[in-house]
Amino acid sequence: MTRRAVGFGPGLVSAASDADPTTVASLAVVGAVTGYALSWLVLLLLPMIAVVQSIAAAIGAISPTSIQGAIRRHYGLTWALLALGAILAVNLMTLSADLEAGAESLKLLTGISRDYFVLPFAAGVAWLLLSRSYLHVERFLSFLPLIFICYGISAVLAKPDWLALARSLVIPHFTLTVPVATGALALLGTTLTSYVYYWESIEVSERGTLPSEAGSMKADAAWGALAPGVCFLFILVGTAATLGKTHASIQTATDAAAALVPLAGGWATMLFAIGLLASAVLAVPVLAGTSAYVVTQTFGWRGSLDAPLGQARVFYGVLLGSLGVSAAFAFAGFSPIGLLYWASVAGGLATPLTLCLLVAIAQNRAVMGENRIQGWLACAGWAVTIVVTASCVAFLAVTIRHA
Repeated sequence: MTRRAVGFGPGLVSAASDADPTTVASLAVVGAVTGYALSWLVLLLLPMIAVVQSIAAAIGAISPTSIQGAIRRHYGLTWALLALGAILAVNLMTLSADLEAGAESLKLLTGISRDYFVLPFAAGVAWLLLSRSYLHVERFLSFLPLIFICYGISAVLAKPDWLALARSLVIPHFTLTVPVATGALALLGTTLTSYVYYWESIEVSERGTLPSEAGSMKADAAWGALAPGVCFLFILVGTAATLGKTHASIQTATDAAAALVPLAGGWATMLFAIGLLASAVLAVPVLAGTSAYVVTQTFGWRGSLDAPLGQARVFYGVLLGSLGVSAAFAFAGFSPIGLLYWASVAGGLATPLTLCLLVAIAQNRAVMGENRIQGWLACAGWAVTIVVTASCVAFLAVTIRHA
């Protein structure tokens, strides 16, 4: 285990990976279908993400592995396998969608078919991680969230109805309809998805954090959630102001960006594409890395991005396998935005289990000792879990009722 520094700390890299193309697509779809109606939920996500990331950072600072390693050690293989199944299913869907979206963003910027970019993009990520170069470019990745300002500029160029936005933020409104219930679950699923807080615990643990640094790591995680949280609101506002006026159908990232042209101008499209590419570059290595860590820690195998290939063959095999399977899915002909959106819904349905395990581990004295979470942070962790679970129940109830 090595101690290393990154540009802004692990909290920003982990939380910023949450603003991946899956999240961008989900926000675009929600903005197109519901307008500003769920903007209050996006604002509420800020403290929710900060709470979850802080809890994950606390586990990473105390546990020698991460959330998954702690589950395997203290709750047994059955619970670890349940968590693994929930994480891998969502990770593979999200990874496939993010690879496709990264290729779509390059198509927007170059005019060349996205089919020429999927495999090179996946191969570039594989080389980055297998060559252990990821550890050297981690500092660069921590600066990528600065590019997310493109979404803010794009939102302003879209000329939103600021009064309608303010009304929705101040007076939350929720109607139990299929579009709203599905949109709410997609937002919760894509922003509170397990790979983000699992990666937070992995990063904090891998950098050799001392138990005495747990407090600073929790603060770093909470502040790291701020930038992507604001970014989420910008994306929703920009798409609600354009696509939401006509409730346009979105099938690809190109559709989402092209819809900005007549209303917000070509610069808005270019900025949207740049932000989407930065999102993919940041998220894809995190998704592939998380998949490899959770598999190896579930079965007690050795593996780490710090380890050379010869000493962690299974770890890197899982990493390459996840990229290969996801790249194959990206060529299967699914709608990119549709795949991204339903990956978010799948994440929402799987998230309650991993959130329950996250908070339970953080409160477990056998794992955390005197550093176990208590008081307001523990209450807030369970509150987030209840909100996500309630959203799942509402989604299932509405879906069954309209089936």
